Amino acid sequence: MNAIIDSLPADATHRDAERAFREAGWTPCGEGDWAIALRSPDGTAAVRISPFDPVGPYTAALYREAAHTRQVPQLFAHRRLAGGGDLQMLEWLNEVDEQDAVRFHTAIAERETHVAELVDIVRRIHADAVRELPWCGPLDQNPSNIMRGSDGRLVACDLYYADGPDLYATAGSDPAGFAARMPEPERRYMTEIPLACSGPWDAASREAMRKGLAEADAAAARRE
Repeated sequence: MNAIIDSLPADATHRDAERAFREAGWTPCGEGDWAIALRSPDGTAAVRISPFDPVGPYTAALYREAAHTRQVPQLFAHRRLAGGGDLQMLEWLNEVDEQDAVRFHTAIAERETHVAELVDIVRRIHADAVRELPWCGPLDQNPSNIMRGSDGRLVACDLYYADGPDLYATAGSDPAGFAARMPEPERRYMTEIPLACSGPWDAASREAMRKGLAEADAAAARRE
C-alpha cells in the first residue's frame, strides 16, 4: 500500500494523491469538512486526504506515539502534501454506538486509569499544537471521533482540529494579517476543502478569499 505514496512526486498535491489512489483501485468511502476518505481494494485500510490541514502532523504524531496503548488507530503512513495538504493511511475503522463513544470521551476528559497513558500523550501533543499553530482548537469531543479498530477495540481519532470558523473568518476579513501568520505554502489550497457537513461554500466567496490572500502575499513580497 505504501508503494502508492512512494510513487508520488515530491510536489504532489491532494489532487495528485487522490488520483493515484483511485487509479490503484481505492474507492470513495467518506467525506467531511476537511478531507475525503478512500478505502483499499481489500477493505483493510483507508486513506484520508485533505487539501489543507494544519493539525495533520500532530494527529499523526499522536497515532505514532500512542500506538502501544492500542487506543488510537494504526497509522500505516503519513505524508504532508504540497500546499498544506495532508495524507494519512490508517487501518479500516468502524462506527460505534454513540453511548460507547461518549463514555470513552468522558474517560479521556477525566483521565480514568485505563486511558491515563493515552491522555498524557494527547495532552502533551495538543499543548505543542496550541503553542505552535495559529487557530488550533480545543480537543474535539464529537462522538464520531471514537471508532472501532479492525479487532473491535475502541480508538480515539481526529482529536485535534483547526478552528475553522475563526480561521476562515480572519482570512476573509483580514487577509494581510492572516497571510502574516500562516505562510502561503501551508495554505495554498485552503479554499478547496470539502464541506460535506457545513457546506455549501459558493464559488464567488472562495474566489474572493483567494484574491484577497494573493494580494496580501504580493504586498508582503514587495516589502521584502
